[in-house]
Amino acid sequence: MPRFPSRPSSRREFLAGSAALAAGPLLATAGCASAPPYRGVPLSVQQQLDLTAVQAVAAIADGSLNAETYVSTLLDRADALQDLHALLAVDRAGAIAAARDVDARRDTQRPLRRLAGLPIVVKDNINSERMPTTAGTPALRGVQARRNAPTLQKLVDAGAIVLAKTNLHELAFGITSTNLATGAVRNPYDRSRIPGGSSGGTAAAIAARIAPAGLGTDTGGSVRIPAALCGIVGLRPSVGNNIDQRRCTDTGAVVPISHTRDTVGPMARTVADVALLDSVITFTAPAQPAALRGLRLGVPPSFWAGLDRDLAAVVQAARAKLADAGVVFIEADLPGLAELNGKISFALALHEPIADIPAYLAATGVAGITLADIARQVASPDVRAAFGAIMADAMGKDYDAAVAEYRPRLQALYADYFAANQVDAMLFPTTPAPAVPIDLQAGSGKFSINGGPLVDVFGTFIRNTDPGSNAGIPGLALPAGLTPAGLPVGIELDGPVGSDRRLLAIGLAFEQVLGPLPPPRL
Repeated sequence: MPRFPSRPSSRREFLAGSAALAAGPLLATAGCASAPPYRGVPLSVQQQLDLTAVQAVAAIADGSLNAETYVSTLLDRADALQDLHALLAVDRAGAIAAARDVDARRDTQRPLRRLAGLPIVVKDNINSERMPTTAGTPALRGVQARRNAPTLQKLVDAGAIVLAKTNLHELAFGITSTNLATGAVRNPYDRSRIPGGSSGGTAAAIAARIAPAGLGTDTGGSVRIPAALCGIVGLRPSVGNNIDQRRCTDTGAVVPISHTRDTVGPMARTVADVALLDSVITFTAPAQPAALRGLRLGVPPSFWAGLDRDLAAVVQAARAKLADAGVVFIEADLPGLAELNGKISFALALHEPIADIPAYLAATGVAGITLADIARQVASPDVRAAFGAIMADAMGKDYDAAVAEYRPRLQALYADYFAANQVDAMLFPTTPAPAVPIDLQAGSGKFSINGGPLVDVFGTFIRNTDPGSNAGIPGLALPAGLTPAGLPVGIELDGPVGSDRRLLAIGLAFEQVLGPLPPPRL
């Protein structure tokens, strides 16, 4: 197995060793017995914070790092960065106890599980057995699930340690994570700006080095948008038509918006880390980097139009680097996409909660709380407006056509696009603009792109992510670079249903070309 540098005498040596480890086989720590307890020079606090998930697992497995030391370092980091409002609950005692168990197993030469000692954070709409699941809304503050959601349980079974539950846009109904019930999550790269949402707390915590990895949920972009705005990686797994096509099955264990669209998704600072989590979730070997020379990717012009100038410069520079590496770009659009998508999005998101939320409450064993109770106590203005439409079933008349007619047509449009153009995936900027300032009055207000007229934050930021969500296809967002103002920019790969591993393989190769982002200055 790859060895973490045992005695890093300098930061340069440490970083060189880290890079070598990150390039090594991700399965190396699976089911292995450890070396004897490490007695060399301990890693500094900064070195621990810099660890990726892959590196942390390997370092704990080979004795270079004590799990308890690492967990304690991250908990201290969380305490120091409370002003980010990234976390809603912290399981300090449980995390320390779990870390001590990992160290004891390693020191007595017992086999370690695949993610042994890996600290993670979990979005607070995903059920967890040790901390409440509040969805960031007043009515659910006392909800305590009896068991972990299935995707979370797979990570825990593999040895991951849950540090905390993360803040989110209230009830996951938004893309800013400006939550007036729990506090606005702040972007680690600029505390005055949004981190994206609704999985903003998970993204902010990972970018801020509070944890190396975690889980979010995605309905219309809620994993990928915050990944882009916080400079990390996020995977929206395949949903397809559910059952056999759904990669993560957590129905009844996540506070829902839409059973047709919702999915849990892994988030981390590198594609390699997301590939590791995905492999554990799916019981498969991690993806390996794809060959870029001759790789065909679709570039839909409508997804690249109307971009913020600074963001456009970053994504065009990334595209040029990929072209130099041999990627072949096929310029082809999806005719009628926006109009077709518009007939689906709100019809699903504003009608399905009427049945889905009560079904979740029943499955979780929550008594005495109704959908009306939740709606009545919503604190954020934008979410209150959405729940007004839900309670009035404003989109009920459009629902059947959305599901039976328009969504199949959208899925066919995407399938035809990939087949007709002979492309593995399509490439586009995850969002049309970098992070905008926090709007504490509206929760999600308006802004201007390039000095133009004011546009809606929600509608603009989901423009590129929402159609793939409605089609149920997988999407991988990864960092493309920083604007001159130091704000992260994301680029996304969307592929056919079931192409998750292929997207991760391409993302791994992209990561080698584009390189990592510098950490935020905190």
